Amino acid sequence: MSTKTLAEGASVKIKPAHEPVSKSFLEHSKIWMNGKMVPWSEATVHIATHALHYATAIFEGIRCYATPRGPAVYRLDRHIERLYNSSKIYRMEPPYPVEELNEAILELIRINDLPSCYIRPIVYRGYASLGVNPFPCPVDVAILLMDWGKYLGDDALDNGVDVCVSSWSRMAPNTLPALAKSAANYMNSGLIKMEAILGGFHEGIALNHDGYVSEGSGENIFIVRGRDLITPPLEAAILPGITRDSVMTIARDLGYTVVETNIPREMLYCADEVFLTGTAAEITPIRSIDRIKIGCGKAGPVAREIQREFFALIEGDREDRRGWLTHVR
Repeated sequence: MSTKTLAEGASVKIKPAHEPVSKSFLEHSKIWMNGKMVPWSEATVHIATHALHYATAIFEGIRCYATPRGPAVYRLDRHIERLYNSSKIYRMEPPYPVEELNEAILELIRINDLPSCYIRPIVYRGYASLGVNPFPCPVDVAILLMDWGKYLGDDALDNGVDVCVSSWSRMAPNTLPALAKSAANYMNSGLIKMEAILGGFHEGIALNHDGYVSEGSGENIFIVRGRDLITPPLEAAILPGITRDSVMTIARDLGYTVVETNIPREMLYCADEVFLTGTAAEITPIRSIDRIKIGCGKAGPVAREIQREFFALIEGDREDRRGWLTHVR
């Protein structure tokens, strides 16, 4: 645990949200790089790599869950589809077909013999020149695996988290494309996250250029009012989250009305419940916003019901009617 001292003299203790990767895992694990399985310690890039200087990289975060039938990757096809869409937006087409990348992910999990894991495929501009023009630089691809626990803390799914509305806004239209999961966008996310942590919160919520609710630093957001689930639309500068899509589907199956519309900031404080969704965050309730208690101050009944359905599916206790799980073996 580290302590950061603020300018006005107050100090905030910062505890990592998740444990670092174990040394034994690093010694034996493999990373897929441009078609080859490489030991973790040898998976390096040149200091002149274009992505390092200009954030010319797009990536995905995918979870693999332990099920009674062995490890299963959650919505692999949709994640890789979004990866290739992000690549298309940034004119950096991966030199591998979708099917080969899908199989590389499954084979990497087999080789590393992991029952569950977090998967990070990344497409990036490599080393050729240091000019802003990225075209001379090759498009490289890598996939790494990590043992990653609960993103916002072990008790977050039950007790909820404390968040603030950030002073940093999300990108305006026609600046950086919010629909792409790009490394460049996460500089904005980093500012939101650091401000929240230094203020004593778990997470920050950003507004968009019009002052409406957009998303967290790495999560989509839902508010609950009665039987309605309300979430910002794509034009609110949000990433089209795959867990967001899953929650909308599950909620409709459970009889809730799902509404995509602009959300004024003040609606957050008056909601029955508010929760975050994301591959890393899964479905995390919010217990307070700007130190105003939300609902009962912990996971509410709607969030809990959706959590139960979500985890029953991904852990193999419900029939996978939609083919959301890709079994590794």
